[in-house]
Order: sequence, then C-alpha cells, then structure tokens
Amino acid sequence: MQFRKGLLLLVSYYLITDLYSQQTDVEMENVIITANQSAQQQKESGRNVISIKGELFKSLPVNSIDELLRYLPGIEVQMRGAQGSQSDIVIRGGTFQQVLVIIDGVKLNDPLTGHFNSYSPIHPSEIERIEILKGSASAIYGSEAVGGVINIITKTFANKLEKRKNQLTGRIVGGEYQLFNADAAFSYTKNKTTLSGGLASNNANGPQLRGTDGFFHLTTATIAFSQQLKKDWTINFRTAVDFRKFNAQNFYTTFASDTANEKVNTFWNHLNLVKKTKKGSFNFDVAYKKLRDQYWFNPRSVPNDNKSNLFTTQLYYSGVINPQHSFTAGVQTHRKAIKSNDRGNHELWHGALYGILRHKLGNGFYINESVRLDWDENYGVVLVPQVNAAWSSSKFTVRASAGKSFRDADFTERYNNYGKALVTGGSIGNPDLKAEQSWNVEAGVDYNAGNGFKITSTIFYRDHNDLIDWTPTPYSEMPRKENLSPAGNYALAKNVETVKTTGIEIDLMYNKKINANSELFATAGFTSLRSKNDAPVPSFYISSHAKYLLNFAAAYRFQAFSISVSGVYKKRTAQKANPISAEITPSYFVFNTKVGWQFLKKGGKLFIQTDNLFDKKYSDLLGSKMPGRWLSAGIEIAL
Repeated sequence: MQFRKGLLLLVSYYLITDLYSQQTDVEMENVIITANQSAQQQKESGRNVISIKGELFKSLPVNSIDELLRYLPGIEVQMRGAQGSQSDIVIRGGTFQQVLVIIDGVKLNDPLTGHFNSYSPIHPSEIERIEILKGSASAIYGSEAVGGVINIITKTFANKLEKRKNQLTGRIVGGEYQLFNADAAFSYTKNKTTLSGGLASNNANGPQLRGTDGFFHLTTATIAFSQQLKKDWTINFRTAVDFRKFNAQNFYTTFASDTANEKVNTFWNHLNLVKKTKKGSFNFDVAYKKLRDQYWFNPRSVPNDNKSNLFTTQLYYSGVINPQHSFTAGVQTHRKAIKSNDRGNHELWHGALYGILRHKLGNGFYINESVRLDWDENYGVVLVPQVNAAWSSSKFTVRASAGKSFRDADFTERYNNYGKALVTGGSIGNPDLKAEQSWNVEAGVDYNAGNGFKITSTIFYRDHNDLIDWTPTPYSEMPRKENLSPAGNYALAKNVETVKTTGIEIDLMYNKKINANSELFATAGFTSLRSKNDAPVPSFYISSHAKYLLNFAAAYRFQAFSISVSGVYKKRTAQKANPISAEITPSYFVFNTKVGWQFLKKGGKLFIQTDNLFDKKYSDLLGSKMPGRWLSAGIEIAL
C-alpha cells in the first residue's frame, strides 16, 4: 500500500512539473560537469550525472550535507543519528564503503572505516555545486568508486572570480530537545584574491533512548584562500576541522548493554595549484587528513582509540588535441596509516597512473575511454578500463557505459581486534584480503523537455566478486590466534561473496524562475534494485540496501514567502534483534517541511521547520532509533 502511495506521488510530481514546464521561458541548458576531470557538457559524458547548486542547502528542510544528499535522486543515505551525527551513503545497491566522496577532486574516504565518509569538513555556504556520478568510476578515481562518486566543488577552488561576491551570513536555530544550531560564514574578494570561511554547529540533547539519550554536538570550521598569480597560475588552500561527539547506541552492536557514545575529530588540509596553458591546464594537489576516533561501549569501558592518517598527492593535465579530441593524464599516490589500541599500528602505500580520452565524433556522437593502473602495497596491481558513449540530439541523449570497478579493504576489515590483549569473541580482521572487483554495464535515455524540465532513465547491471563479509569461523581455522580464546565465537573478514545487482533508476529535475517574483525547484528519483547471490542466508550487501527507493525535494518562493519539502520512501528487507527489541520495518516514509518569510529585502529571513512531520518511528540500522517529529525555528541574516 505504501509503495503504491510512493508511485502515486511520483506520478503527481511529474504532472505538476510538466504543467509548469509549459510556461514560456528559456530552455534548460546542458550542465557543465567535471565527472571526467575536465569540464564538459553532461550529454557528452555518457553517464548519469546529477549536478546540484550549493544554494539548495539553505532552501530545503535539511540540517547537514548528508541530509541534503538523502533527498537527491537515487542516493540512499542510511541515517545512524540525527542532523549529520553519522550516515552511510549507498548508491545503486552498493555498500557504504563502495561510494567515493571527493572534495575539489581529492579523495575524502577515511582509511579506518567507510562510516566516516559522510563527514564533509566544508561549511555549506562554501559549496559551489555537488556532482553525483552514478555507477562505476574506478577507471578515473580508483578504489571505492563502485556505486558512484560524490564530488563536492567549493566556491573558493572553482576559480570563478566573476561569480564571487563579498558576503557575511549567519543563522540561529532553536527547537525541541534543547536543539541549538548556529552558523556563520563570510566571503571576501578583492582583485584576484579570495578569502572565505565558516563555522557551523548542531547541538541537542535528543530524545530519550534505552539508558541514554540521542545527544549530538557537531561542529565544523573551515577557512579557504585563493590567489590568482601571474602567468596563469592560481593557488588555492583550505584548512578545516570537524569535531563530533554523539550518541552511538547500537551503531555497531545489537547488545542490550550498549549505551555507547563516540567522539570523532577530523583535520583537513588541501593545497591546490593550477597552471593554465594554451590548450589545457595542469592541476597539482597535496592533501592531508588526520582523524581520531574514540568509542566508548558504555561509560565504564576503556575506549577504542583509533588515529588514522591519509596523505594524498596527485598531478594531472587536461588538454585539447583539436576541436574533436581531448585528454587527461595523471598520477596519484596515497599513504594510509593507523595507530590504534584496537587495530594496532599499520601503514600502506598506494600509487596509480591513469588516462582519459574524450572524442566528439560529429552528428552528436561522443565517446570517452579511461584506463587506470593501480598498485597497492597489499593487494598488488589492478588494471581498470572503462568506456562511455553517447548520442545526443536537441532534446534526447542516448548513452551507454561499461567498465570495471574495485574496492580495497579498510583498516577495520584488515585489523579489527588485533591490538587487544585478549579477544573472547567478535569480528576479527584479515590482512590478507583481496580487493573486491566488479564489472558494470549501463544504458540510459535523457530527455530535456526545455523550460527547465529534464527526465533521465537508466538500467544497470553489476557483477561483483570477492566481496568482503564477516564470516563465522571456528578458532581452529583462524589464521592468527595470538590474542584469541579457544572457547570464543568469531567472525573473520573474508572474500566470500559474489553478488549480481540489476536495477533501474528514473530521475526528474525541474528548475525555473517563473517570473520576477517566483521560482520553483523540484527533483525526484525512483530506484528499483534486485541483488542476489547463492548463499543460503542473504548477504549483508543484499539485506541492507533498499529494494525500492523514492526520494524528492522541492522549494517554491513567491515574493517574500517560501515553502519547501523533502522526503524519502524506501522498501527493504525486514530485520529483527530480539535482545534489544529492535527491528527494521519493511518500509517507511519520512516527510519534512520548511516555511519561511523574508522580512528584510536583502537578507533577513524567519523560518519554521518540521523534520519527520508524520512522526514515523523507524531505523535505518538495526537498533539505532531515529527521532520522531522534531520542530524548530530560526532566523537567517545575510549582509
């Protein structure tokens, strides 16, 4: 019944946007994207790429970047806590470890665990746009680019001086459960210099849980600098911190004694140099991420204390051979390290060479070929090819893609419980894990109706081998027994799974300035997935992702008044954990609203927001309860 309601909502959305699209205005142009590390029209890429402007964050009823992603077409965000405490990002039925997140072209994924990949050390006001590339992109970006890539492009690094403006903004929000959110940001440009920064903090005691409450204290601060130099050189630099302390009850266990809390502090530094040439540009990046994760199972326990580092360098050149052909060639290195009282002390080196060719063949035909040679100190050498093709007319684009993808194991999968003196049971890491590998094919049709309306449809198939899963293993078969008890019950990380995933996705986008006093943005996506393997018990990879996913967002402004909504419906496999009386229901629907009034013509706005309007009780993770209806109100000022 709920699924039929979801489909009815999708059809209703199509009819409404189609009605608006009949009004006269300029046609929607092809969005310029950087999915292939060079600016090109979306129709030329041969891929399903969504591009969302950063200003959308302020318009919608969302509180964090991962909540914004949750309501964009085809992205399943499995929320573990409120307002950005922790989330797992899933695209096309992959796991949270099979989506790559990059900021200004540099990898953000943490080497400790994929659970931290949604922690973006960027103030929302700094976001120029977010590009979501669905499907395999390992031939360009390497490990983890299996289900898709989320590329956050910031204003300071976008090198568009003509679009920058001096601005000072602030916001204060209060609400139930002693909610207090505040943020401030600034941007200053003079001549060829830009300086920007921001501070954002979300805080609440949260609803009552079993023996604890759902508190969170989340703070991000960032400052960025851009300077255009002589002889076509530009230097960009950002430093940022992200401090989080939050309730983590049943984030990682299903024990009734779990009253966990967690503290995650991240430091991010990124230096970028750009040198423009007559036929292209050089890009050089150096980035360093430092993270400390402390996890307390209960107030009396000794915390797991994990310190990880990720050091990245990359150099690539994008150039034009002639009007029909262009290319990108690059080299990349990573150094991943961890010091942990739970996982021990380890480090790994990684390197890669890659190349991309882009062709405009005439008569609307486009082809892009990519190949990447990856070397890792642990799993050795992987060769990753990909080819994308498209044909485009004035309104239609037909596209297809085929290629390989892979994912390396993180430090948790390799070394979990290695550093403890005695382990009497639980998950045990395996340093001999091979990289997961898959072959991917997809085909799609895009229809640009004009007047701001576009619809895309894609079918896809992924054949994934050597998937890593935690497998019950007797003590006698454990490869390492130094700190294990012969009487213990263990699950060893192994390359055991083969999963085949088939799916279809439909995305709708509408963005139109109706007249001088009103404008409407709306987007919706529907995804249907089927994953299967031969195991008698369904794999985690099959049981965790939604079988049907419908997510949407819309914002409408008329003169000084604005209203926006966001929502998600998903249907998935039911799960239960009797020791904690928890279950994952087969389906749920969450709907949010925000109403605003701009009381100052150039920068003052009051708003009221309701998260989970219908007070739905649900969990994305077994035992981790999400809040019910949550009311808040605030004021925004822009100078």
